[in-house]
Amino acid sequence: MHPITTHCLGFPRIGADRELKKALEAYWQGDIDEIALQNTGRELRHRHWRLQKQAGLDWVATGDFAWYDQVLTLSATLGNVPLRHRREEEQATAQEPYTDVDLDTLFRMARGRAPTGNATSASEMTKWFDTNYHYLVPEFHPDQNFTLSYQQIIEETREAVALGYAAKPVILGPLSYLWLGKETGAEFDRLTLLDNLLPAYQELLQSLADAGASWVQIDEPILVLDLPVQWQQAFEGAYHRLQNRQLNLLLATYFDGLEDNLSTALTLPVAGIHIDLVRAPEQLAPVLDRLPAHKVLSLGVVDGRNIWRHDLRRSLTQLAEARERLGNRLWLAPSCSLLHVPVDLAREETLNPELKSLLAFATQKLTEVFSLARLLEGRAGAGAKTALARSDQALKTRRQSARIHKPEVQARLAAVTPADAQRHSPFEARIEQQQTALNLPLFPTTTIGSFPQTADIRRVRRDYKAGQCTLEEYQQRMRAEIAHAIAQQEALGLDVLVHGEPERNDMVEYFGEQLDGYAFTRFGWVQSYGSRCVKPPIIYGDVTRPAAMTLDWWRYAQSLTQLPVKGMLTGPITMLCWSFVRDDQPREITARQLALALREEVVDLERAGARVIQIDEPALREGLPLRRRARSHYLNWAVEAFRLCASGVRDDTQIHTHMCYSEFNDIIEAIAALDADVITIETSRSHGELLRAFEDFHYPNDIGPGVYDIHSPNIPEITAMVEVLSRAARDLPVERLWVNPDCGLKTRNWPETEAALSRMVAAARKMRRLYETRDGARALGGDELLARQPASLPRVGA
Repeated sequence: MHPITTHCLGFPRIGADRELKKALEAYWQGDIDEIALQNTGRELRHRHWRLQKQAGLDWVATGDFAWYDQVLTLSATLGNVPLRHRREEEQATAQEPYTDVDLDTLFRMARGRAPTGNATSASEMTKWFDTNYHYLVPEFHPDQNFTLSYQQIIEETREAVALGYAAKPVILGPLSYLWLGKETGAEFDRLTLLDNLLPAYQELLQSLADAGASWVQIDEPILVLDLPVQWQQAFEGAYHRLQNRQLNLLLATYFDGLEDNLSTALTLPVAGIHIDLVRAPEQLAPVLDRLPAHKVLSLGVVDGRNIWRHDLRRSLTQLAEARERLGNRLWLAPSCSLLHVPVDLAREETLNPELKSLLAFATQKLTEVFSLARLLEGRAGAGAKTALARSDQALKTRRQSARIHKPEVQARLAAVTPADAQRHSPFEARIEQQQTALNLPLFPTTTIGSFPQTADIRRVRRDYKAGQCTLEEYQQRMRAEIAHAIAQQEALGLDVLVHGEPERNDMVEYFGEQLDGYAFTRFGWVQSYGSRCVKPPIIYGDVTRPAAMTLDWWRYAQSLTQLPVKGMLTGPITMLCWSFVRDDQPREITARQLALALREEVVDLERAGARVIQIDEPALREGLPLRRRARSHYLNWAVEAFRLCASGVRDDTQIHTHMCYSEFNDIIEAIAALDADVITIETSRSHGELLRAFEDFHYPNDIGPGVYDIHSPNIPEITAMVEVLSRAARDLPVERLWVNPDCGLKTRNWPETEAALSRMVAAARKMRRLYETRDGARALGGDELLARQPASLPRVGA
């Protein structure tokens, strides 16, 4: 029979040892020059192309490498560079599109700062669909023009072709690019920019053909969303204009099924289409029935977002008909880019052998794709037959392992009642008791939790894990860091303190290390954004909490101050979404297991005297299904999991939660249903837009709009923070407002942190002076105080 073509939609760019992260940070700090940075990138690309070829794939991906983010790279490619991110001498000309793009231009867009150029506000950053990867949001304005302005994707394709690889460039399609962006200034319909955008795409495609590409993968992931009719209809005309006689276009979709966009996708003038059979296996039959006879069908069968070994035998059955009907028009690939999984399992020498036999990272997934193709062709060699046997054994192990399945956990879940997920009293009654207990001023100040993770902290942690310092030495060093954090917060004048989390490597990994049912890798890094990498733990079995996880550290911190110190936990949905989750049971069951384990910690903290406990849920929005029809079910069990975690405490114990870098408008009712006493959110990078959801909805509980961007090294201005708070105070009762950064401070250094928090406290004090009266405004009820608010606050300095 005809051979099956194999490829991947993208490979992790950071390197097995996070070489890209280290080189980027060295460049930003001035320790290496651009030549050294470029050399690191080149070596990584060559290595990853070589891995794909050695695995047996027919095509290697180009254009998937990015210095910070692939959407940012495309914005630069199209000349879409906001004025504030250009060199100072070029801002006045307002040249559009901007054609003088260099590497530092990308970094000014991403970070607000680069080794060259003035500091400014960074581009907004938000989650890539329902993943934990963050992309830089393109900015658009009416009548904007675009042109080919940055050659990275083209040069890297030419580089791969020169090395003898069959290169398949990967680019984000024009409709998805517009959809994922935002308007600046006056609101308008971004779709009106499509006619201006398409010529730049035509330039890009022709340049890729000239660089030696014969196939281009053009990703249109918005085809798995509920699209407005006008966006659906725009695809046909756009792709007719993008046809190029020298190129075959592979239209790639992933993360869900095509459903009502099926006809739109299949009738486009492209040479092939890729669909995700991991997230939406049910779409295979209708796609097969309606696929035009001349088109290639690429099937994403190996999970590109999780790390479990693929069930090859199930796929042999699932794909038999497709193989018979399509012949050489059948392509196989992972479901999506492998950006979301670690690079190589082979290096995990300390992982439990049984568990390791169940896993596959990016390098292994390439081999799984190749093995499945050979098995389907009926010409499997020894390697493919061995892969099939190991796949069968892994499935048997997962069904039978006593390490995975624990009857006592299932029994405990069965005993949960609806009352377990309810606080004793409504918020209005609770907040009065909490205010009496805490006696906080108007606009109370706090931080999100973490303080700078210095090189010294990381060194001590490494030494302890390597056995080069004792437990006692490690604990003494961490206590010294906690004492420093408490002293600094008191000196700065913060109202509710945190212990700073020096002992925590990551907000999910730290807790997972202390829960049964979790496992950990040494090198399982994935990119979250830019140089920020995380090492997600693996939930392989039923989850329990053997012992308290944070109690001793919190007790020590609280012993150092009379001010309240928050207990700091990561919530069950974030623990779920930011881990590699077992796929042998519904995710909602795992979430409830996590909630019960964390509930024990919450109750223990309260018993120890904690008056404020923060349970962070930044991933709540991230877990939302892409299709509306599936959202209510998810939100019901996600909200129930949080409330189950948080509802075992007294009314006078204040529960906080934190969320960041997500669109809240479509889930605001679910956020309110969490019934957290205080929520802190991001508002700085989005210029207050995320706050609008809480204003329009009349959010009933306390809220802390993040007043400055912790991901930028720039020190915030007091005026800018006062403006954020003033906006919030126009629509929200001032006695419900808190003052805080938009996220944790672990990525910053101490001088930046002290300077920023000092200004933040000053901004809070300015707001207090605006609202406190000699009669004692903070003692007034909400309605009376709100009635005193002016309709419009003066701008500070006006």
